[in-house]
Amino acid sequence: MREILIFARNALAVGSRRWPLGIERPLLAVVAILMAAPAASAQEDSEIFAKKTITIYVGNTAGGSYDLWGRLAARFFGKFVPGNPTVVVQNMPGAGSLRVANFIYSAAPKDGTALGIVVETVAIEQALGNSSVQYDARQYTWIGRLAASAGVHVMWHTSKVQSLEDAKKSEALVAGTGTGSVAETVPTLLNALIDTKFKIVRGYPASNEAMLAMERGEVEGVAANLVALQIGKADWMRDRKIKVILQNLPARRSDLADVPALGELGDTAEAKQMFRLYASVGDIGRSIFATPGLPPANARILREAFSAMGRDPEFIQAAKQLGGELELATGEELQQAVAKTLDLPASALERTRAIFAR
Repeated sequence: MREILIFARNALAVGSRRWPLGIERPLLAVVAILMAAPAASAQEDSEIFAKKTITIYVGNTAGGSYDLWGRLAARFFGKFVPGNPTVVVQNMPGAGSLRVANFIYSAAPKDGTALGIVVETVAIEQALGNSSVQYDARQYTWIGRLAASAGVHVMWHTSKVQSLEDAKKSEALVAGTGTGSVAETVPTLLNALIDTKFKIVRGYPASNEAMLAMERGEVEGVAANLVALQIGKADWMRDRKIKVILQNLPARRSDLADVPALGELGDTAEAKQMFRLYASVGDIGRSIFATPGLPPANARILREAFSAMGRDPEFIQAAKQLGGELELATGEELQQAVAKTLDLPASALERTRAIFAR
């Protein structure tokens, strides 16, 4: 644009000598249009979300890591969206958070005012034919990832089971939080592939309720996000009321070097492939997505706002105060991660479906 304006200015300066009589006005009109285009585009962008409310639907109950990240985003996201819309959070737990996935796919307004944060296994559950799935994760408009997954499985200090090896010898009750949650899928895989004896007690809405059940003695173990534990249950960590026995990651974190990672388990090539599949959900992590069929301008605005928020010093500082580790990814990167998950080898899908009887 700058080069065009310089050219036009120089052309006008010599117009009386080199241009035919009367061409200055048309040239001035072209220049005016070019100069007005960015302003008009900015005005149109500001009108798309002006005086509107953007709702971030969280597929889990309040207080968990999904909710914490959703509420952090809601505090900052609106100021980077042209038109400065209001941004609020609404919890909508159900079906291991797939209730929100279905809502965003089919029932939410398709203008970008409805965003979702759901379980990181959203694409895997589709690939495995979960009966609760009524969406195609490839069709969502992925906006961006706030943090990669840092899921862990912990046992209460009074349980006989304080390691995976213990779980091969003794039965342990663990809380299930929905068919699409790692709280149910990972123990099921462990039982099938390395002969642990976890018994899943189903019916808990999310990890907060599961942790309360563990404290009451209803169950012995839960799956939770490490950050949520470090923030909301710091006393458990400090007083060693819980023992982390597994991390849902391809490899061990440096601060949990003595705890096995899901991606390193398995005695056969097939078992290793299935464990690595579930260990890879960190690519999705705590991500924000919108409905399918979002107008291109709306999608661009939301993605640009997310990127701008991720560079904001105040947002970065707030994430640190929350105790979270920002691991940002773009909407385009998430689209690729989802597509990769849904293009699994048929043999791996067949074996995994058989384990989950799907």
